[in-house]
Amino acid sequence: MGEAYLIGLDVGTTGCKAVVFDQDGRQFGRGYREYAVISKEPLQAEQDPDQVFSLLTECMQEAVERAGISRAEAMSLSVQGDAVIPVDRFFQVLHPAVLGMDYRPRKQCEWYRENYDAWQLYQETGQPLHPINMMAKIMWFLDERPEVAEKTWRFITYEEFIFQRLGGEPVLDHTMASRSMGYSLAEEKWSQRLLRNMGISEELLSPVCKSGDSIGRLSRDLAEQIGLKNSPLLVAGGHDQPVCAVGAGVTEDWMGLDTTGTAEVFSVTYPEKILTPNMHDSFYSCYDHVVPGQYFTFAHMQVGGILQQWYRDQFGYREWEEAKQLNLDYYDYAQSKCPAGPSPVLVLPHFNGSGTPLCDMESKGAIVGLTLSSTRHDILKGVLDSLCYELRFNMDTMEKAGIRIRKLRAAGGGARSPLWLQTKSDVTGQVIETLECKEAGCLGSAVLAAAGAGIYDTVRQAAEKMVRTDKSYSPCLEQAKKYEEQYRRYQMLYEGVSRLYHTGV
Repeated sequence: MGEAYLIGLDVGTTGCKAVVFDQDGRQFGRGYREYAVISKEPLQAEQDPDQVFSLLTECMQEAVERAGISRAEAMSLSVQGDAVIPVDRFFQVLHPAVLGMDYRPRKQCEWYRENYDAWQLYQETGQPLHPINMMAKIMWFLDERPEVAEKTWRFITYEEFIFQRLGGEPVLDHTMASRSMGYSLAEEKWSQRLLRNMGISEELLSPVCKSGDSIGRLSRDLAEQIGLKNSPLLVAGGHDQPVCAVGAGVTEDWMGLDTTGTAEVFSVTYPEKILTPNMHDSFYSCYDHVVPGQYFTFAHMQVGGILQQWYRDQFGYREWEEAKQLNLDYYDYAQSKCPAGPSPVLVLPHFNGSGTPLCDMESKGAIVGLTLSSTRHDILKGVLDSLCYELRFNMDTMEKAGIRIRKLRAAGGGARSPLWLQTKSDVTGQVIETLECKEAGCLGSAVLAAAGAGIYDTVRQAAEKMVRTDKSYSPCLEQAKKYEEQYRRYQMLYEGVSRLYHTGV
């Protein structure tokens, strides 16, 4: 086989990327742009989709130029979930995208809960009733923005929007559809009964396809604009979490991926639907993986790297100045000052409320166990420990729900920290592997593109050929025992602190 180039796109909440890979997963060129989230009132989170696409085009042009290529075989997309964009018949945007993190549809969810069975909704769709979901957003448009809804031909996500602009069919892949709260997991199609309950016509929704399906070719004008002499195949992508998982080689049953950026996400793939009360009560969704025949869930911690940034800005000024003078990375330098083993200081990392499995948005952060001998380095290590304890808490909760993790990989900015990774291994008792390619979202898109273009027979085979691990961290038994003792104390921390904020005082 000759050299085949693939373009992986990743459209997130605050930025987009384009990366050129070859069929072996080697990276050749990259482009990145940031964009804003509009939040002018409580719970609002909106975005300009046309601006996002314009910046994505710049990313593609930069990636192609840096890679020095003139042809590409195929391209695919990893996309932020749950954002809703109303468009007319010509796909012109009628209202800014309402993002997944927009919680204004709370009233619509409460109405549904009062009139229909939320547990039955979960059993059919695998999605807890929640304002994050696509159908909640559409109900909000129908109720709160009727003047927009009347003109709307379809309510679409960023996936259809981007592929239509690229020149392909504006279809929604099954991972995005199965996150929507209106898709039947068993029947693999839109649920007429649920849509009727919600007052949503199926005509307002896109046709559903499979991740990896061919959906057209890049338009000639756009291909020329970004520097290509041919029109690559467009391949249906998927929701960012499962696509990122494929980019990390998470294609086997019971594999987990810990992705740490601003916040931390822990995702797992498994072979059959798990729709238990434990899953529902812990706010764990169950939806389609991009790998055929597998299902997917994830835990979401409200903070991750942003908590280290908070520490840096409030306590870490001395290390920040010293790191600059020594020309060192601040986080590496600050972590080198941390004590070995568990911090004597316990931190409750609910600085932005708690994520799964509690989902208590009223919970607050806390630093406990301070003495006159405590140092700021103890607090930083306590921050890192706390995030590992939250990961362990989610893993334990998933195990009670029937999800057993057999292999664990790490991606994102947190996967660059040896101290953090070793602590995670010690706390969870898992061997943790890192990845050679740090752009898991874009690589996952390229894996889908390679399978869709027929370079490989299946998504799993493409991932096996294109994804490579880097380092491995194993639990230190001596330290693990110490972390186990501290973890037991940590489990009592939330209950003690939460009383301060749930008493009505």
